[in-house]
Amino acid sequence: MKSTVSSSLLNLKYLLNPNLRRRLISLTSVSIPKLSLSSITNHTTLNNLFPSSATSGLRTICSSTASSFKPEQARVPSALPLPAPPLTKFNMGLCQLSVTTDKKRNISHAKSAIEEAASKGAKLVLLSEMWNTPYTKGSFRAFAEDIDAGGDASPSTAMLSEVSKRLKVTIIGGSMPEKSGGRLYNTCCVFGSDGELKAKHRKIHLFDIDIPGKITYKESRTFTAGETPTVVDTDVGRIGIGICYDIRFQELAMMYAARGAHLLCYPGAFNMTTGPLHWEILQRARYNSQPATSLNLLGLLYVATCSSARDYGSCYVAWGHSSLVGPFGEIIAKTEPEEAIIIAEIDYSFLEQRRSNLPLNKQRRGDLYQLVDIQRLDKGSHTWSIVPLNLAGKEQVPYACGEEARTCEGPICRREHTHNNASRDSVGPRTDTVESFTA
Repeated sequence: MKSTVSSSLLNLKYLLNPNLRRRLISLTSVSIPKLSLSSITNHTTLNNLFPSSATSGLRTICSSTASSFKPEQARVPSALPLPAPPLTKFNMGLCQLSVTTDKKRNISHAKSAIEEAASKGAKLVLLSEMWNTPYTKGSFRAFAEDIDAGGDASPSTAMLSEVSKRLKVTIIGGSMPEKSGGRLYNTCCVFGSDGELKAKHRKIHLFDIDIPGKITYKESRTFTAGETPTVVDTDVGRIGIGICYDIRFQELAMMYAARGAHLLCYPGAFNMTTGPLHWEILQRARYNSQPATSLNLLGLLYVATCSSARDYGSCYVAWGHSSLVGPFGEIIAKTEPEEAIIIAEIDYSFLEQRRSNLPLNKQRRGDLYQLVDIQRLDKGSHTWSIVPLNLAGKEQVPYACGEEARTCEGPICRREHTHNNASRDSVGPRTDTVESFTA
């Protein structure tokens, strides 16, 4: 059975941009095999479907149409290029642990789990939400720590700092109750392989739900919501951080992707009502948080989640099933509900492949919708909060990129962003690619 392309295309010419009609009319009639469902699911390419005489014309049309869609305007400010990661391939450990009412035991247990994961080759370790305390309001207040004070005021972060430095691993420290300024926060601390606190993420979206006959929970009665999205450069790549309920909000994941994240990490504790329905679906959906940019093809993301282990004797029963999801939505590794430590490989080289498979960055409709990163917009296109790596011990200096360079004092980026090839943000070592300027 044969099908004809050109006649159907010509019938659409009055619905398309008038500038494209000339190209449509110039196409000759081309016969192609009728497509079956199997050929579509097998990712049949354009070259397999059309003779070369028609391919170039159709590609020109598609390119022109995509340009009219203004995909580069779908992110405001424009998305940053995906930075080259410090390493391409490494192992990640997910520590799904049981939690008790004994805080010292919880800290010691987490320490042992991190050590086990590192002994099995993990360079990045993720803990669960509230790994050092039972998931109850009374425990949150009793177990809360002053993270900024450190030392004896925060034994949990003291442990994370010590073990990360000793084992030379990066730790996404799940979350814990933090007390600060008379308020409580649900906070995730990120420690680098040097033992330093690289970032602190306070849960942005609080878990306030009401499902009659199932579960009612108001996290906002105990915690204050955080106000800052968190992206951090580490020895294992650029990581966006969310905590449990944060995963439901795709805007946050899309923002992290637009900031050049390679990996999203969500410590969590989904319950027995929403866990079976949504936990895995949300993880697999977040891989596809790819932003649009005219600079290069940005990749789909890795997504890692870590829950506490299921304990039917607890007041709050967690769903478990910690997972690592690949850049095509595939489940790379997943635990069962019980306590477990799993090691899985992350290979960033697949990001490029998946970007080619699904070039969503060229297909977004900037003429119809936009995602606005308020924080970056307020601070300028490239002067947003990110924790940079100390590159070869060189002096770290802020740069003015784009329009904001006209009204500020300091070195100016010539829009090549080569002042920091590792992260391509506005902080980096002074190089010959910048010049001094005083407004």
